[in-house]
Amino acid sequence: MSGTSEGPTPATELNRSVVTESENPASPGAGSAEPAEAAEPVGSAGSASPRSPAPPSYRSVFTAAPLAMAVVDREGMVTGANAALADLLGRDQDALTGAVAADLVDLASDARTWHAYRELLRGRRARLRCTRRLKHPEGHALWVRVTVAPLPSGDGGVLLSVADISDHRALQARLRHLRMHDPVTRLPNRTLFFERLTTALEAESYAESGTGRIGLCYLDLDGFKAVNDTLGHRVGDQLLAAVADRLTRCAQDAGRARAGIPLVARLGGDEFALLVEDSTGTEQLADLAESLLDAIQEPFDLSGRRLKVSASIGVVERHAAGTTPTALMQAADITLYWAKADGKARWTLFDPERNASRVTRQALVSSLRPAIDRGEFALEYQPLVGMDDDRVHGVEALIRWHHPRFGTLTPNRFISLAEEDGSIVPLGRWVLRTACRQARAWQTQHPDEPPIFVSVNVAVRQVWDSDLVADVAETLEETGLPPHLLQLELTESAVMGSSGRPLRALEALSDMGVRIAIDDFGTGYSNLAYLSRLPVSVLKLDGSFVRGFQIEDRAAKASPADEVIVEAMVQLAHRLGLTVTAECVETSAQATRLRRIGCDTGQGWLYSRPVPPDRISELLGTPGVQAGVGNP
Repeated sequence: MSGTSEGPTPATELNRSVVTESENPASPGAGSAEPAEAAEPVGSAGSASPRSPAPPSYRSVFTAAPLAMAVVDREGMVTGANAALADLLGRDQDALTGAVAADLVDLASDARTWHAYRELLRGRRARLRCTRRLKHPEGHALWVRVTVAPLPSGDGGVLLSVADISDHRALQARLRHLRMHDPVTRLPNRTLFFERLTTALEAESYAESGTGRIGLCYLDLDGFKAVNDTLGHRVGDQLLAAVADRLTRCAQDAGRARAGIPLVARLGGDEFALLVEDSTGTEQLADLAESLLDAIQEPFDLSGRRLKVSASIGVVERHAAGTTPTALMQAADITLYWAKADGKARWTLFDPERNASRVTRQALVSSLRPAIDRGEFALEYQPLVGMDDDRVHGVEALIRWHHPRFGTLTPNRFISLAEEDGSIVPLGRWVLRTACRQARAWQTQHPDEPPIFVSVNVAVRQVWDSDLVADVAETLEETGLPPHLLQLELTESAVMGSSGRPLRALEALSDMGVRIAIDDFGTGYSNLAYLSRLPVSVLKLDGSFVRGFQIEDRAAKASPADEVIVEAMVQLAHRLGLTVTAECVETSAQATRLRRIGCDTGQGWLYSRPVPPDRISELLGTPGVQAGVGNP
């Protein structure tokens, strides 16, 4: 067929130069009982041998075959069709002859199939098979499988066969529905949800229309396990189904308010998700989350039982461009965890800064132990100054992490992480040895000055997970530092109520001559009666008490409460034979008031910030360490 374009060819073009069956009595389908003797029967593999019996009537086979078929010439016109095809398409059989075959089975609806069909008509392709959805004249849809293949050489046409696969497609659709839906709630399941999510995030889905944004509410029931454990899985399934109904109603209400109904899916267990395509912003997702919480908090009546549950929801809303299903679900999962951690029965919006902090936390945890071996930690020292003589009596060792990515980090950024993963034990050993070695070096460098002690913070996990007594004894022997020049600081909450192994460790250290100090005293759960039975030498008053002394305007009247409390604690400590150190001393007025009420030593920026070891050497032997002499 010459001059054919790549697009669908109108019927008028296909009709050009067509010799129809009625115009050629020798051609198949001309209406005669038998084809002309000179013509090859339709569908035959070749002419019969002169010596063989007469071949059967292929015209009668073609007519009676249950498979719908038509013979199509090289111009694409039907030259003959059987009754099965007419019945299948709901057409008159005679009217099919002369029709455009491509129009009968919708072969021109997509360019790829149309091109393959035209190549087959030209003899450049061996076979074409495709599936089409047709509309029957009676109004119902009809799924068919169309096969087009060349007739034997010499016939000059193709055989078109059409098989009704509607029942097969219906079964496939049913099986897909079962595979893609949760049997308990009848909601789309995880597989269908991710299929829909993936499609929604494809560029062509939002490039030309819509808002280009996507939103997700990731929901988890609070306390659902308790329902399953106490009332059984049957009631649990009833609850899940009832929750699904309420979520669906909320989605439908949201869809009426805005274009598009959110997809509600059960992802597994008691986890549900609502996907909002073309979201209009966080306000839309916040409204949806609020409605979900309100709906779920209403009591459920199940099998004569009245149940009340709540839910936690993680909400994510962002541009679809650049987002992947994995990234979106990770953000939703993190945000759901935040909602749980913040108290449950609430929704929480994804916060990039909070997530960055979490990522940083994970990065720190993964690199803590290797950082010890790489030598990324260092100690700075803050002086402990005598209130009566303003001389340096000791120093507190404060660890710093010189992280290659995040810069210099103070202890509050990583000590809790080290306690969680256990790396506090090797890190604590390093701090102890480094501080003792430095204290011994100061003693050697300044033999004429009274030696200063070094105070080292000890975490509770160091007492439980390691032999702290053995570590201290080994370190003192290794460095040559006298035991009375080492002070170990433990927080009040860790020391108060200590019994068993921790108490025995503290007593052993005290018997060794090591000083024991209670850090942040006054902020924990003080048991003053128990305090007298602990092997403690020093109380370090929490800085919150000292900050109450900051009023320096003489015209202003300070509340005497802070001073009364501090004075009472100092007197109590002295009665028990303990010394008192005040933390966070920042002004001369604070130092004066603390001195007046009998505080022994002070620590704070008035005297010095935490500094490297060489700056401490400059302060040793310096009388009157005041006004930030040691500050940079």
